Amino acid sequence: MASDAQRNPRQLPGAGPYVLRPLLQNVPLSADGGDEEIKINCVDFLDGNLYVGTTASELLHFFQIPPDPQDPTGSSQFILASRLRPAYSESQTSPSGSRPGVQQILLLPRVAKACVLCNWTVTFYSLPELSPVFGTTQVRNCNWIGGVDLNEGVGSSGDERSRGVTILLSLNRRIQVIRIGEDARVVRKIDFAGSTLSVRRDSIACVADSRSYSLLDVDRQLKIPLMSISSLDSSQPGGPFGQAQNVSGDSDGGLLRSSSSASARPGIEAQGHTRSTSLGGFITAGVRRQDRRTGETEDPVFQQADAPEPSRSPGPAGEASTNKPLPPPPREAGTARTTLTAGTQSPARTTSPPKPGSVFLRPHIASPSSEEFLIVTGTGPLDPGIGMFVNLDGDPTRPTVEFERYPREIVVDGVSTDLSSSRTSMGVDEDGYVLASMGREFPDGLHHGLEIQRFDVNVGEGEPEKFWLEIENGDGKEPSPSTPIGIRSLLQTEEMRFEEVVEILCQRRFSPFSGHPSTPTMSMGSSDSRTAMSMERLSQEKELFDRDLESDDEALPEGWEAKRNKEGEDFVRSLAKTSSRLAVWAGADIWWAVSNPLLLQLQSTLQAAAAKSPETDVNKRGIRQELLSLLATVKDKDAKTELEFMTLGYSRQRASAMLLQMFLDSPEPPFTDEELTAMEQNLVSGDLDARVVLSLIPALRNEIVVNRRGIWIYGGVKDLAQAYISSEKPKPVIPAVSSISPNVLQFLRRFLTAWRKKKGFGSIPEEVFRTVDASLLLVLLELDQDTPKGQTGKTGTIRKELYDLVDNGVDCFERAVDLLETYRRLFVLSRLYQNRKMAADVLATWRRIIEGEEDRGGELGDGEQRVRGYLTNISNQALVQEYGIWLATRNPKLGVQVFADDKGKAPKFEPTQVVAILKEEAPDAVKYYLEHLVFGKGNTSYVNELIAYYLDIVIEDLQTSVASRETVTSSYEAYRALRSPKPTYFQFLADNSPPDDEVWQSRLRLLQLLGGGHDYDAAAIRKRLDMSLESQQQLLVPEAIILDGRAKRHEDAIRLLVHRLGDYDTAVSYCLRGGGSLSGSGPSRRDSLPTKETQARLFRVLLTEFLAISDLSDRIEQTGALLERFGGWFDVLEVLAQVPDNWSVDVTAGFLIAALRTLVRERQESMLTRSLSGAENLRVNHDLLVSIDEKGPVVQTE
Repeated sequence: MASDAQRNPRQLPGAGPYVLRPLLQNVPLSADGGDEEIKINCVDFLDGNLYVGTTASELLHFFQIPPDPQDPTGSSQFILASRLRPAYSESQTSPSGSRPGVQQILLLPRVAKACVLCNWTVTFYSLPELSPVFGTTQVRNCNWIGGVDLNEGVGSSGDERSRGVTILLSLNRRIQVIRIGEDARVVRKIDFAGSTLSVRRDSIACVADSRSYSLLDVDRQLKIPLMSISSLDSSQPGGPFGQAQNVSGDSDGGLLRSSSSASARPGIEAQGHTRSTSLGGFITAGVRRQDRRTGETEDPVFQQADAPEPSRSPGPAGEASTNKPLPPPPREAGTARTTLTAGTQSPARTTSPPKPGSVFLRPHIASPSSEEFLIVTGTGPLDPGIGMFVNLDGDPTRPTVEFERYPREIVVDGVSTDLSSSRTSMGVDEDGYVLASMGREFPDGLHHGLEIQRFDVNVGEGEPEKFWLEIENGDGKEPSPSTPIGIRSLLQTEEMRFEEVVEILCQRRFSPFSGHPSTPTMSMGSSDSRTAMSMERLSQEKELFDRDLESDDEALPEGWEAKRNKEGEDFVRSLAKTSSRLAVWAGADIWWAVSNPLLLQLQSTLQAAAAKSPETDVNKRGIRQELLSLLATVKDKDAKTELEFMTLGYSRQRASAMLLQMFLDSPEPPFTDEELTAMEQNLVSGDLDARVVLSLIPALRNEIVVNRRGIWIYGGVKDLAQAYISSEKPKPVIPAVSSISPNVLQFLRRFLTAWRKKKGFGSIPEEVFRTVDASLLLVLLELDQDTPKGQTGKTGTIRKELYDLVDNGVDCFERAVDLLETYRRLFVLSRLYQNRKMAADVLATWRRIIEGEEDRGGELGDGEQRVRGYLTNISNQALVQEYGIWLATRNPKLGVQVFADDKGKAPKFEPTQVVAILKEEAPDAVKYYLEHLVFGKGNTSYVNELIAYYLDIVIEDLQTSVASRETVTSSYEAYRALRSPKPTYFQFLADNSPPDDEVWQSRLRLLQLLGGGHDYDAAAIRKRLDMSLESQQQLLVPEAIILDGRAKRHEDAIRLLVHRLGDYDTAVSYCLRGGGSLSGSGPSRRDSLPTKETQARLFRVLLTEFLAISDLSDRIEQTGALLERFGGWFDVLEVLAQVPDNWSVDVTAGFLIAALRTLVRERQESMLTRSLSGAENLRVNHDLLVSIDEKGPVVQTE
């Protein structure tokens, strides 16, 4: 079979709806093999018997030998069973020597009979051996035998056999309705002269004569003329078109008997069977012979006036005229005969001569359904033809079909064509096709072939696409362009298989590697870490194939792959069955015309696209568009059978894989966004194993994971992928991922991300997702190298996709760890560990980054704070302790928070345990933890310990740092230099302490603890200060003041406040509250408050110290303020005795005025008290007298 694309640019080889499969090659048309001019006229097939009629007036009977059941790919073979020469009589109306040979073979399986029309004579035989029946009965001068009711089945039950089969014989003057059963009887005669073709449905037959078509009601004997065969023929020989006419004739129902006097023409007597009895007659499909059809002529497809009945003469090449005349239209029928006799003379024909130059076309009738007929009209044999569909009433039913040239033969196939349908297995809903044999002009000359088109296209769906199918000779050579082609719908179908479908759709084991080297081809030490790791994986490929994985624990039985291949082939072969009843012949070869599976049609398109040379940008774009168009067509098509489902899936996979190969090989011109999107969508939705896609990219090939059973894909896809891999040039070094172009990396990113969405599908092996995850991670790592260091994963960025990948978990965990280590992406690695709840590995990875190991992403940020937060969220106490200590060693303040956190999920630590741990592992953090306990939790049991830590810090700093000592001293001087009003020294110290200076902050906390209401050993602290700062005891003045106050040495404390610090306000507060006033914060102990006598004494001491201030102005100012504000605590006489006489009275004026006012107030209060007391005495005496008077005198007697 061939379909040359150069002859029809719209037609691709094998892309049409039909293909040819050999039925019988090199038919022995002549007994001696010497006559090369013999041709095949007709063919039929029934129950394994093939009947071939030739122009040599011979009927060849071949018997079918079925293929070996053990050979699923075997084909049937035929042997020649007999060579029959049917009896015939020379027609008196035929030109001398006009012997078309066996013109028709009509098989009647219901009655096991066959009717053969040979040289215008009908003879009858039994089936299947073709033994003559009905004696010597013949029907002469017959143009056509047929008219079998297509609505009846071909069964042979007893009732049907007894009823017989009704056929129509087209004689010159009439049509005889014959019932064939145990005998042949004329049922009726119909006055319809010159009929040459008839097709019947029930009682309605569509009949044609040499000029027009008509509908004929066989039972009622009515005729409705339809139209002329040639639109140029203006005459109406049968009466007005569309008007019913009575065409009844006489019928006596007598037997069809041969006259005893009838005899065959001398020299052409009926011969018996000549059966082949040797193996030499065994004909196989593999036998080939030299093409001997060159120069054969085409049978005429038109008639002219005064021509004999249609015939084909086996004359020499070039003698046959393409204008051979056909029988003229008959005149009115003569006397009807009730019996058909051989040897009787054909009645004379009377007809009006046709107009000069009239052209008669061969009529064509087919029946696509039980309710309609297809008839063909035209203007000339070289002009287009028109096919019209009419129902049983003669009304049009469908849109017309147009033929490129008026056809020689037509058949219809598909839809509900009953006996005409050849497709019963490959699909559910059959499309209706009309196949027309014709010649067409091409640049290299005339070619004969089949024009195929749909006839069931609805109005508005556009013009149906036409397909052109030519015949290729069995030896691979194309036939001569002048070789005509015959086609016929056979009586019985033949089942066959498409082995091409099996090869394409059968699942085959695919290896993504070009080989399985046991050792690397280069030294790992000479390459970078990524290449070394890839080489290591490459060296382990053989081990990967030789060992079981977790998903494949059981050992594979011997021969498992062959068994699986066979099971797959048997399964696909069971789907790839089809049947056909269309026979096509040319020369000495016969083919089946088989409905081409959708798979092979799409495969033809794919192969045609692959065969085009992608040398120019235009060709590349054209190939892309062809593949994308095919993908769009397949996407919109719904599968109705399992085979169609597999077909659509395979086509999407192969077409998208071809696009991918173009994308990888041809960077220019670049794919558009729409093309890339379509390719990616089809690669994913087509369910092509992602490992096959990755196998086409050498840099990612070694990421593929395969278990021992391997990767199983369609055979057609496997061939494509392996061919691509094999075409790669061998390279000494495995390409790095960095060698992949950015646009390919972006494609892989989108494709692999989409593929990951299929996780959870049970039909996809876990190795696929391990491969997808590893490859996607590698691609994202490569793309993320351009992201600025330290940038977090913003939405829509590569880094965000990288985070999402590891955060959602990957199936290739070990490989992911290797890749992240190779790319030095430790923070991403920690996120991967977090997804697996591997807290220890998360913390260990962060620890590596914090301690200075390279992390190229730089995303960790404040690593110590991240560790601190993470420890809060884990419940492993041992890990919390380990990394809490590590953190406390690096950052004591932050590390202590780990142990001090009350919201952590891990069990809580006891303070004593934490203090012991910190003292041993992180001493610098003990102070912070104690601060948490004392200040945060109010645990005063650790005050002494915390004070000791503060003292250690402060004393050590003063002992070792001259600058610190100078700073402390200068702070005193600066404070004393301040003019009143000024803050207390403690406030001044807090406001001026550096916030980041640990020593100053420790001193502030020390003062807070010493001056607060805590219980601590003041004597021990004072002793330590005296011992540590023996020569510099005045450096810690506030501490000494607090300790003096705690030791009841108030005079010393006041003296230091006034003279060493100059903090006069604090000194006044000290008199009122004692030592509790020395700290700026913290509660005061109630038992530390002095009594009134102590307060009065302290004020007197303070007055003495104020009068001793060296600075006269400060002395006068502070003394005057003290006497004015707190004069009530002093005795006037004592004050006047202490105040120098040379001071102005203004200094003590306020005090004196207040004192005098107090004296006056006290004198007046005393006078008032005496007056009140005298009045009260008088009232009491009065009350006594009244009581005595009331009681009267009382006499007491002894």
